[in-house]
Amino acid sequence: MNHRKTLLAASIVAGLCLSVGAYAQDNSQNQQNTQNSSAPNKKETKTLSTVTVIGVRASQAKALDIKRDANSNVDVVTAEDVGKLPAHNVADTLRALPGVDISSSSAQEGGFDEADRISLRGTAPSLTQTLINGHTVGSADWFVLSQGNTVGRSVSYTLLPSEIVSRVEVHKSSEARFQDGGTTGNVDIITRKPLDFDKQYTADASIGGVYSSTASKTDGQFSGLFNWKNADSTFGVLAQVFDEKRHLQREAQELPSGFTQIGATSPVAATNPDLVGVYIPSLLGSTLFTQTRTRKGGLLEAQFRPSNDLTLDLSGFYSKLDADNYNRNYMLWAGNWGMTQAPNPGYTVQNGVLTNATYAGKAGTAYTVYDMIARQSQAKTYYYTADADWNVSDNVTATFQAGTTKGTGTTPKQYIAELTDNYGGGASWQTHGAGSPVDWSVGGDGSLAGAQWNGTWGDQLVKATDKENWLSADFTQYMNTGTLESFNYGVRYAKHDRATISPEGATPGDLWGALQGAATANYPGNFAEGLGGQFPRNIWYFTQSALANAVNSTATWLAGNDGPTGRHNYGADWTVTEKNAAAYFQANFQGDNWSGNAGVRYVNISQGINTYAATTVNPDVSSLFGMWDREHYSNHYGRFLPSFNLKFNLAQDLIARFAVSQTQTMPDYSALGASSWGSDLSKTGGGGNPHLKPVLSTNFDAGLEWYFMPRGLLAATAYSMNMKDYVAYGTTNRQLYSELSHQLETYNVAIPLNADARLSGLELTYNQPIGDYFGVNLNYTYADGSSSFTWADGTHNLLGTSKNTYNVGAYFENDMFNARIGYSWRSSFLIGLQGAVPYYQAATGTLGASIGYKATDWLSFSLDALNLNNPTTKYYQSAYIPTAFYENGRQYYLTAHLKF
Repeated sequence: MNHRKTLLAASIVAGLCLSVGAYAQDNSQNQQNTQNSSAPNKKETKTLSTVTVIGVRASQAKALDIKRDANSNVDVVTAEDVGKLPAHNVADTLRALPGVDISSSSAQEGGFDEADRISLRGTAPSLTQTLINGHTVGSADWFVLSQGNTVGRSVSYTLLPSEIVSRVEVHKSSEARFQDGGTTGNVDIITRKPLDFDKQYTADASIGGVYSSTASKTDGQFSGLFNWKNADSTFGVLAQVFDEKRHLQREAQELPSGFTQIGATSPVAATNPDLVGVYIPSLLGSTLFTQTRTRKGGLLEAQFRPSNDLTLDLSGFYSKLDADNYNRNYMLWAGNWGMTQAPNPGYTVQNGVLTNATYAGKAGTAYTVYDMIARQSQAKTYYYTADADWNVSDNVTATFQAGTTKGTGTTPKQYIAELTDNYGGGASWQTHGAGSPVDWSVGGDGSLAGAQWNGTWGDQLVKATDKENWLSADFTQYMNTGTLESFNYGVRYAKHDRATISPEGATPGDLWGALQGAATANYPGNFAEGLGGQFPRNIWYFTQSALANAVNSTATWLAGNDGPTGRHNYGADWTVTEKNAAAYFQANFQGDNWSGNAGVRYVNISQGINTYAATTVNPDVSSLFGMWDREHYSNHYGRFLPSFNLKFNLAQDLIARFAVSQTQTMPDYSALGASSWGSDLSKTGGGGNPHLKPVLSTNFDAGLEWYFMPRGLLAATAYSMNMKDYVAYGTTNRQLYSELSHQLETYNVAIPLNADARLSGLELTYNQPIGDYFGVNLNYTYADGSSSFTWADGTHNLLGTSKNTYNVGAYFENDMFNARIGYSWRSSFLIGLQGAVPYYQAATGTLGASIGYKATDWLSFSLDALNLNNPTTKYYQSAYIPTAFYENGRQYYLTAHLKF
C-alpha cells in the first residue's frame, strides 16, 4: 500500500474539517507523523514522506494529491511558499478552479478590480460558506449598502490577505461532519500551525509595491512571518503581520435608477401618445469613484504539546480595512423632466426604448443633478479560538474547540452634497443597446457658477455587526476489523447575532453657504477613455477634504436623535439572532478498491428577528423621519441532513466518485430582518421577509478522474441541485414614510420570497505537464438553472448563474525562473433587482500574468499583473437597456521575498 496516499486519505477522512488536528502545514516543511485510520489498530502509525513545496509544479502536485485521496469531491489550491498564492487576493486565486465563480461586489456598489465574493456551481455567494480552519469567521463590508439593506451570509474576501493561507480547500460534496450552512459547498481557508514547521526558527518577509494604472499611484505592501518552536517540538509560536495599502480609481457611466416607463397619465402622453409605455433613462451619469484601501492586521498562534497524546492551541486573527472613498456622479436627470416635456421632432423609438431624443431648453428646468458623496468607511474582523486535540485511547481521538468571532462594518460619516443646474439648457441622448455607453449631452453652463443647491441626504452613521460564539466536540472511533474503517461523531453549538443600526447622526446646517469658495478640482483629462461613447468628461467637483470640512463645520452631529423631533432613522435598524445546535454521526468505509462514508447531521435552529414597520397611529417610536412599530418574529427549524460519498478505484490512476446529500442554508440576514426602505424619487425600494424558510437542497454528484501522469489530470463531474424554498425577489406595494412629503406614501418594494429551483451542470478539468518545465491548466463549467418564480422581465433565472465559465492557464518553471499566464471568463448572470427591475452583469473575462526570479536561497522577486486586458465591467436590464459601464484599469505588484 502507498503509505503516503493512505495517510493523506486518513487525514481527510478522520479530520479534514476539524478545526485542529486538521491536515494543516507549512509549504516548506516535513510533514508530521499522522495516524493511519485504515490500520486495524490506531497505534499502528506510519510517517508520510517528506514533501517540500517551493514552486508552481510542486504546489500543483500537492493539490492533486489531496484531491485524489479524498473520499469526497474537493478541489485545492496550495501556496507555493509563504505569501505566494497564485494571486494576491484569495478569491481571485480560487476563480481558476472548476465550478468557482467570483464577483467584485456584494450589493449595488458596481464592479471593482478585484474579487470580493465566492460562489460555487452557478449559485449566489450566499449559498457558499467560507470557513477558516473549519470554523466561522465574522463578516464585514466597507460599502454602506452591504452594511445595511443588503446583507448576505457570504464573507468579504477583502479582509483575508493571501499571506495567511497555507492552502484553500473547496468542498463540493457534503459530509455529515462538515459544519452546516453551505448549500453548494464550503470554502475552507487553512492557515499554518507553529509545530508544523521543519526548522526551529523560520522568518519570512515580503516587501513591495502595487501600481494602479487608473489611479496612477504606487503604494507599499508588507507582510512578515516569524515562527519559533523548541528543540523538542512541544511548544511553538507563530506570528504574522500585514500592512497593505492601495489606491483605486474607477471611471464609469452609471444609470443609478435604470430606465423608467412613460405612463398613460404622464403629461407628455397627451402631446405624444406614441410614447406611452416607452422607456427613457431616469439618470445618465458620468461617474468618478476614488478610494484608498489600507489593510492591517495579523495572525498569532501558540501550540503546546505536553504529551504525545495531547496538543493545545490558542489562535487569534485580526484584520482591519480602512476604505474611505469619494463618488462623484454628474447626471442627466431625465426622470425629472422626461415625463412632462416632449422631445423635439425626429426622435426614434426602438424595442420600446426612446433611443434618440433631443430636448429644447426650457427655463426653470434642471436638466442635470450632481451628487458628490464622500464616505468614511471601515471593515474589520477578528476571531479567537482555543483548541484541544486529544488521543483519548488507542482507538479514540477527540477534538474540542471554543471560539468567538466578530465582524464590524461602519460608515461613521457621509459627506453629501447634491446640486442641480439653473440654466435650462436642454439635453439629448442616443442609446446603443446594452453593449455600449449612452451618448448624452446637456446645454448651458456646467460650471460651478451655473449650479444651485438641491440638498443633502443619507444616514450619517451606519454600523453592522456580525458575531458568533461557538463550542464544538468531535470524536473519531477507529475500528479493528472489517470494512468499517472508523466513525466520526460530535456536537456543535453556536449563537450568531447580526445587527444593523443607522441613526441619522447629524442635523444639516448651511452646507451650501460653507461650500462657497471651497476648493475644487477636475475629472482626469483621460477620464473613461477606455469606455468609448460621447458623454461629459470635463467635470469639476469639490475636493474631498473641502466637502468634509464644509459638512463638519455646519452639521450638528449625534444630537437629539430620539423622540418625535429627533433624527433617528428607526426604519434602518434591525437584528437577527440564531441559535444553532447540531449533532452528527458518520461511518467511514474502505474496501480493496473502494472507500466512502455515510452519515447524518441533525440541525436545530431558533431565530429571533427584530425590525420596525411604518405606522401612523400609536407608534412605539418616532422621529422626524416617521413613526414605527417594533416587530418581533420567531422561527424554529429542526432537520436531519443525510450525506453519502462513494469512491471507486477503477484502475491504478482512474477514480470514479458518487455523492448524494441534503444541505441547508438560512436566508440572508437582510432578507429576514431589513425594514422596508425606499427612494423618494422613484418610489421604489426594498425590505425583508421574516417568514422566509431556509433553502433545502438535494444534491447529486457523479465524476470520473484520470490521473494519467504526475501533475496530470483529466476529469469530468456532473452535478445537480434541487432546491426547495430557494430565495427569489418579488415586488409588492407598501406604505412607507416619505421624507419629501412627510407622510406615508405607496412604494413598489422588492421583497424576498421562497420558490422552488433546480440547477444542474458539468465540470471539465484538464491539467497537462509538458516536459520538465512547462504545463497547461484548463477547465470549463456548464451550469443551467431555473426557478418557479417569474421575474418582472419574464425570466426564471437564478441569482448568480453563469451558464458558461472557463479558465485557461499556462506556466513555466525551472530552478531560477517561473512564469504564469491565465485567462478567466464567465458568461452573463443575474445580480438582483435595481428598484423593482432585474438587472444583470454582462459576460466578462480577465487576463493575469506573473513572473518570478529566484536570486538566492533566501531572496526571490515576483512581478504580478492583474486585469492586463483592462476589462470593462458591464451591467444591463435587457439587450436594449444598459445599467452601468466600469473601467478599473490594470494593477501591478512588484515584491521581494526574503527567507531566513
